[in-house]
Amino acid sequence: MKRFLVLLMVLVTLTGAIFAAGQVEAKKEGITIGMTVPGLQFPFFITMQNEAVAHAKEIGVTLLTHDSQNNSAMQMAAVENYIAQKVDGILISPLTEDSLVPAIEAAVAAGIPVATVDRKANTDVILVHVGADNVEGGRAAGRFVVEKLGNKGTVIELEGTPGASSAIDRKAGFDEIVNASNVKILVSQTADFSRSKAQNVMENLIQVYPNFDAVFGANDEMIIGAIEAMLSAGIDPSTKVTIGFDADSDAFVYMKEGKLNATIDQYPGQQASRAMDVLVDYIKTGRKPADKLQFISPLPVTK
Repeated sequence: MKRFLVLLMVLVTLTGAIFAAGQVEAKKEGITIGMTVPGLQFPFFITMQNEAVAHAKEIGVTLLTHDSQNNSAMQMAAVENYIAQKVDGILISPLTEDSLVPAIEAAVAAGIPVATVDRKANTDVILVHVGADNVEGGRAAGRFVVEKLGNKGTVIELEGTPGASSAIDRKAGFDEIVNASNVKILVSQTADFSRSKAQNVMENLIQVYPNFDAVFGANDEMIIGAIEAMLSAGIDPSTKVTIGFDADSDAFVYMKEGKLNATIDQYPGQQASRAMDVLVDYIKTGRKPADKLQFISPLPVTK
């Protein structure tokens, strides 16, 4: 009987050990990544999230998604929630460069790698940043305007959310090219990447600067808002040079209708997919990417 009990205890212990090992293996095999974007009111981030979900399915990863509704506090809470859930990695497009730094650093301190996409965060603890070269995208928009205007005339510039890396970089690139030309920037004003705000801003700017020749919107939502303001003021947008940024589906509609000249395509799905691949590779192998900063070159798209 004693021998039987000892054997039974050994078997129970071995079974428990094997079961525990199986649990560990199961956890290693199942990778969960938490993703949060600034706001799904922006078509750009809808495209980014949809393509990220599709890519996650292709590579067998569970992707949790979150809409921050253009609110830094909500995005901070989402990251904190992912930390509490002990996800394997976090994919984030931070609302501004500084707003999510404490949450990102807390995640990394908890052993959760973080990749940023499209918009950068002002911290060096991230595993990788994958985005469009927004400075070069701004330059491309600037070259387009200068060329279409024949290196003369005036342009109104609508900036994105103050503090957002994409807004800062696109303006820097655009201003660099235009300021080196004979085209004059009449005014550069923020419209927070918002269509409705851009329409209001443009309506006011038309009153002050009625003789403009071109408009650059640092995203498609803003250039569409500006075009709607022109239409309301009785201005035919086809008589102006107009260019946006993001290559959203609505921009293609406006281009097809002859209301918009061009947009800059920065491939949001490719950005998210590449960042996810880097995260998954690191989670599986512990291998860090050769390049911490990876950029996709944005290009102008016309009708």
